[in-house]
Amino acid sequence: MKFNYRDVGLKVGLEIHQQLATRHKLFCECPAELSDEEHDTFIRRLRPTRSELGDVDPAALFEWRRGRYYEYQAPVNHSCLVEADEEPPHPINREALAIALAIAKALGSTIVDEIHVMRKIVIDGSNTSGFQRTAIVALGGSLTVDGKNIPIETIVVEEDASRKIGEEGKKVIYRLDRLGIPLIEIATAPVIETPEEAKRVALAIGRLLRFTGKVKRGIGTIRQDLNVSIKGGAKTEIKGVQKLELIPKVVEYEVMRQLRLLEIRDEMKRRGLTREDILSREPLDVTDVLARSESKLAKRKLSRGARALAMLLPRMKGLIGRELMPGHRFGTELADYARFWAGVTGLIHSDELPGYGLDEKIVNEVYDALGGDPESDAFVIVIDEAKRAARALEVVKERVARALEGVPEETRAALEDGTTRYMRPRPGKARMYPETDIPPMPIDEALLREAERLAPEPYEVKLKRLVAEYKLSKDLAEAVLDSEYLPLIEDLLRTLPDKLQPSFIASAIVVRMKGLQSEGVPVDRVSDNKIREVMKFIAEGRIAKEAFDDIIRFLAENPNYSVEAAIKKLGLETLSPDELEKIIDEIIKSNLDEVKRRGERAMGFIMGKVMAAVRGKAEGRLVASIVQRKLREVLAHS
Repeated sequence: MKFNYRDVGLKVGLEIHQQLATRHKLFCECPAELSDEEHDTFIRRLRPTRSELGDVDPAALFEWRRGRYYEYQAPVNHSCLVEADEEPPHPINREALAIALAIAKALGSTIVDEIHVMRKIVIDGSNTSGFQRTAIVALGGSLTVDGKNIPIETIVVEEDASRKIGEEGKKVIYRLDRLGIPLIEIATAPVIETPEEAKRVALAIGRLLRFTGKVKRGIGTIRQDLNVSIKGGAKTEIKGVQKLELIPKVVEYEVMRQLRLLEIRDEMKRRGLTREDILSREPLDVTDVLARSESKLAKRKLSRGARALAMLLPRMKGLIGRELMPGHRFGTELADYARFWAGVTGLIHSDELPGYGLDEKIVNEVYDALGGDPESDAFVIVIDEAKRAARALEVVKERVARALEGVPEETRAALEDGTTRYMRPRPGKARMYPETDIPPMPIDEALLREAERLAPEPYEVKLKRLVAEYKLSKDLAEAVLDSEYLPLIEDLLRTLPDKLQPSFIASAIVVRMKGLQSEGVPVDRVSDNKIREVMKFIAEGRIAKEAFDDIIRFLAENPNYSVEAAIKKLGLETLSPDELEKIIDEIIKSNLDEVKRRGERAMGFIMGKVMAAVRGKAEGRLVASIVQRKLREVLAHS
């Protein structure tokens, strides 16, 4: 569904988070990379604290009320006492600062005189200390996208969070290898006016980051957060958009969601609803009613000691089932709130009944128990432990009452289909306070000189150089510049120019690997070092260029294999010229009648059969030259 985004007053601001390719983490000497090595384990519980002004951050309070605790896996060589919060942080990583300053210079930002590290309260377990360390390095600046000036608000360096491994009931498991890897965060002003423009701005920022050659690549190394609002709506923060292609859909669906919530607000007012109408309702135990139903869901939960509590929502019929975005209804929003604030697994609402084994007779019995009118009223049911169910209905009641205001400010998580789910309230000003363990650090001349050295080339300059120096076509050069593999491709072009054609290096990584990815091959699991090694083997003649796709596919699906082991497993060692000639002779001999019939036109026929037989073990150019020579000899004698 498309909208006139100017009419709805769409405003989008981006926060681009990108891992920096530094040797060490931001506040210690541990390697800045992920690891599956052996680990120690410890448990923590986190709780919110008041700010210097005595306020408690609502997002932190939300996480604490969920009652969870956290198990941390501490890899032996990729975490230390800093990650465990048992030792003060070390001085901030100068390499990370230099990269961030290079970006700031490229954006024309004003660099601060002194770095002051702050603590940002985060108690979802992603950081053992209960806060994330962050430091502003520059303010202001801008970039131009399609002729439009996009102001930059802040450029920040901060530590990445722990890697979430899984959940077991109230326990959440994190791994500390990612905790402390340096991130740069670039925040734009909310001046983006269409979903596609949001994608183009994100692409431009991502391209600038890659041009430094000092950022990591792959899923999880770059995350786009979006702040989206429309006229009459509210600022919604959407976290964790992993893929650039998903940004337009996320923005479009958020516009749809906010417009539908405004429609629900207006309809509630037309029906004469007030906050008191909603907030005055109390839960009622309907366990006996549901026990008489044929619902397997209800019977299973009730057999475990759960209770079924229901609450009437007067004059709300048809609104709870109103779709907000594909697959998500207003009832889905209520279920998310109940799940996150009360810990229940979900809820049932009357707009989706009869269903779940609850027939019309049972539905009418619930209405009778609640004193409601099936023609105009709605209800919700939660089946869970009595206290949790009661808490869930209190949360639902408050959220429905807030629907009279329209769109609540909140933080939402992006899902893989472009829709979003409720995550937590938006954080407030109380979440930030100074880091007292790290003294301020002046920006000195040595750091600024290092930043100058890392400053990225302008797009047009780099494009012209790729075309002129490496003879790439303009289209292929543009694809290289937009690729997350840009630093790797540039490194290979510098180190292998005499052994491999630059066009092969570029097209193999940009075109052929993208083709594999479109087939569902997880090419992100193949490290830069392995891709580099594959190219080296091709340059040395140990494997044929045609073997590239097969080897990358195998390494992606079998990440524990080395490149050499993969080649042996696939049997892709290059054939010697004698071995190749023998295969070609046998194929020509077995198809001699067809060769004589086709004459000079037999070239393509024989080539197809030979390439199928040697699959990845010989280069096409060499095969073609031998086949051509052999066919001339055969045809001359015939």
